[in-house]
Amino acid sequence: EKIPLEKKPDFVRRMSDRHFGIGGDGVIFVNPSSLADFEMEMYNADGTRAEMCGNGIRCVAKFVYDKGLTDKTEITVESFGQVKYLRLFTENGRVKQVRVDMGEPVLRAEEIPVVCDGEQAVAEAIEVEGRSYEMTCVSMGNPHFVTFVEDVATAPVEKVGRVIEHSSYFPERVNVEFVEIVDDNHVKFRVWERGSGETLACGTGACAVAYTAITLGKAGRRDQFLTVEAVGGPLQLNYRSDGHMMMKGPAVTVYEGEMEIPDNILK
Repeated sequence: EKIPLEKKPDFVRRMSDRHFGIGGDGVIFVNPSSLADFEMEMYNADGTRAEMCGNGIRCVAKFVYDKGLTDKTEITVESFGQVKYLRLFTENGRVKQVRVDMGEPVLRAEEIPVVCDGEQAVAEAIEVEGRSYEMTCVSMGNPHFVTFVEDVATAPVEKVGRVIEHSSYFPERVNVEFVEIVDDNHVKFRVWERGSGETLACGTGACAVAYTAITLGKAGRRDQFLTVEAVGGPLQLNYRSDGHMMMKGPAVTVYEGEMEIPDNILK
């Protein structure tokens, strides 16, 4: 049954609520596309539309292949009018890994958007909750604030992330990544996602983290894979010399089921 566009935010809020069902960090609708093989229509848990979701797009790839909607191992997926190119790695007829060309990081402040003095916000000091943070702002189709901490486990992700998300610096709000350098080839991060709160992983956030770590000389290097580890597990990120960010990671089916859509959502 087709859910009317104006009812989708309410539907997503209901489905994402972990107190009244399985819940989740958001909901993705897989639609036909005139630009690509499929369209990914992504909503955050609070019902707001998301321009892009790096973990979500890998889940879309697994869904369309495993469900027989495509038999191709190289597909295109549209999200918010932007097309991404995906390579599917299969095992016994099921997708196990997906590599996504996430495109080029966007650095211009007005395109992210972030309000700052210069054309870019790179390693710029700001004060939040009485403490100074060094922010680098990147868009991977959605806005990210990346900062480095000594110990990601004790970082004040909820307290500070919530304040930064709603800060006047970010007219369209922002995702916030707290990053710890493990070694030259490995970083860890926790993420406060715009519209969802702290989540276990964020694919576009991992891209923003990799870009920032590499370009600031903190970890990794161009044309080599850097392990970027969220609470939910690691991704492999390769910031290529052509400016494109390649993301490779798993896609796993956790459960399947049916749900009843309330009548007032369909009317």
